[in-house]
Amino acid sequence: MSFPDRKETEVRRMLEGPHPALPPDLAGRAAERGRRMLRRHQVVRTVGWLLLLAAVVAFAVWAAIVEPWTAPPPTDTTPPLEGW
Repeated sequence: MSFPDRKETEVRRMLEGPHPALPPDLAGRAAERGRRMLRRHQVVRTVGWLLLLAAVVAFAVWAAIVEPWTAPPPTDTTPPLEGW
């Protein structure tokens, strides 16, 4: 048989003792805080999606203007190979 852990004994003693009085409006404050957190997370998520959409649109406009899939024009840095 193992001896009870010191922390476990201390926790059991705390739980068996008198419970502290809670403020009467604790549940309301906790619910309001939870609503604020959910609203904030929803706003952050919406802003993130809007930023992603803006990035996709900006990339599409850039790609339509620059057309990176086409071959680059030939450069004039070397002389043409004629008369070989």
